[in-house]
Amino acid sequence: MSGILLAIIGMLVFTLGYRYYSKFVAEKIFRLDPNYVTPAHRYKDGVDFVPTNRFVLWGHHFTSVAGAAPIVGPAIAVYWGWLPAFIWVILGTVFAAGVHDFGTLVLSVRNKGQSIGTLANKLIGQRAKILFLFIILILVLMVNAVFAWVIANLFISFPASVVPVFIQIPLAIWIGLAVYKRKQKMLVPSLIALAIMYVTAVVASKVDFLQIDLVQYMGGENGAGLFGLGAVSTAFFIWIIILMVYVYIASTLPVWKLLQPRDFINSHQLIVGLGILYLGLLFLNPEVTAPVTNVDSDISWFPLLFITIACGAISGFHGLVSSGTSSKQLNKETDARFVGYLGAVGEGALALIAIIAAVTFFGSADEFLATYSSFAAAGGAGLNVFVEGASKLATGLMIPPDVAATIVSVIIVSFAATTLDTSVRLMRYIIAELGVEYKMPVLSKTHVATTVAVVSSAALVLLPQGPKGFGSGGYLLWPLFGTANQLLAGISLLLIAIWLKRLGRNYAVVLIPMIFLMFMTLYAMFQQVLFEWSWFGSNSNTLLFVFGAIIFVFAIWIILTAFTALTSKMDKNIDVK
Repeated sequence: MSGILLAIIGMLVFTLGYRYYSKFVAEKIFRLDPNYVTPAHRYKDGVDFVPTNRFVLWGHHFTSVAGAAPIVGPAIAVYWGWLPAFIWVILGTVFAAGVHDFGTLVLSVRNKGQSIGTLANKLIGQRAKILFLFIILILVLMVNAVFAWVIANLFISFPASVVPVFIQIPLAIWIGLAVYKRKQKMLVPSLIALAIMYVTAVVASKVDFLQIDLVQYMGGENGAGLFGLGAVSTAFFIWIIILMVYVYIASTLPVWKLLQPRDFINSHQLIVGLGILYLGLLFLNPEVTAPVTNVDSDISWFPLLFITIACGAISGFHGLVSSGTSSKQLNKETDARFVGYLGAVGEGALALIAIIAAVTFFGSADEFLATYSSFAAAGGAGLNVFVEGASKLATGLMIPPDVAATIVSVIIVSFAATTLDTSVRLMRYIIAELGVEYKMPVLSKTHVATTVAVVSSAALVLLPQGPKGFGSGGYLLWPLFGTANQLLAGISLLLIAIWLKRLGRNYAVVLIPMIFLMFMTLYAMFQQVLFEWSWFGSNSNTLLFVFGAIIFVFAIWIILTAFTALTSKMDKNIDVK
């Protein structure tokens, strides 16, 4: 079977979903009002509340949600064969992710740009809000650990990507100053910045001194490193510290100074990257060599498929971005469809090419099954398989393999870094909210809350000693990341359903995907917490068991409270216009 056929079917479904289904949801369900005064205008402060052109905001939103997860999840899930992953990505994007991202954005805009955690207080009560905030806090903490781990490992594996990634920072600051101080347009400077990044990537892949290889600086893989950690662990430690310093600065700067222009560059980078991969697919025309379904899998796809592929089908983290940062920058309410739903479609397109790159990379089904010999093996191989498979697709455009690998790694790191500093910014908001809630005003201070977020994230990724050695926190937490992410998405859909019901509108468009997602996620989480991660489980892990058990109990509590709220009277604090 041709990989091109999978791409055509997927893109056709995405196009029809945006053209017709999102229009129906916008006009008949959410009833967007072009004259509604959005929080970006009502509370404009030049830091967080900034009215933003919808294309720029789409760039910020898209790249904030499109990190490494829509690549890693699908590249792992093809273990069960390409068909289950393919179906879940295309249908999940259209009927679940699009509605979720769109809905959380509109709900937040209609309620002063407040986060989905704060809105839980209005919709289902104070106790549920606190539980929900703690679930969100744990999730963003895991996001920080997972994505920092991914970036550090990519820097170690692909040292030529370091300079192109870091050169983006001064370029983004230059663009921010040019746009917001000198009132210049952002498009041309962003394209220039992207060209500089890619030229640097090409040169760095060919010139050794531009490759920042910390492992080699420490004496090679067998080197002693610092404090007896070994060269690889020392390099990992240094990259994590550098990343934490960066996200501290990035998450406290005004959004226009670094976040928006860098994300606008990344939006073009994603379009260019997707263009390279899809055009490469067209010219190379590779065959799908992976099996349709893997009948010899050592673990059932049901229900694990639906948490292994979170981002790319539906992700609770997207709701945090929609209600945490994007809702504060939306210029017109009618832009919400373009930003929210189309942002989800863009991530679906990324997940789709991740599937195609993985299932067309191998020469035969036997080679695929040798690499994906077990679910655990798939987890360790997924990201590298995508990088190598995507590089193979890029060679269809006559791009040299080493250059292609560098460009692909630059794209992944750029998106992961965007998600990382957005997540730290969101964590700062949540810590500040909890500080107000528990009468600890010191936590409401920007730098105090950011310090807590950064230090706890660094500790979580660095301290645990797992199968990958020192700094395995991100690796260990990946299985729980998917379940927590999907639970958050399900709860967010439930909140939107309550809001719509109180407005007297049809809420089936969110209720149906919510019920499906909740069932799959709670089922999977129950299996993992009780039968896998507990002390008598098949793969005992105290870190996962403790985090998982807390989230599971909190989620059940919130769900029961929320379903009760479905029949309650309308809260006067909810905007019903």
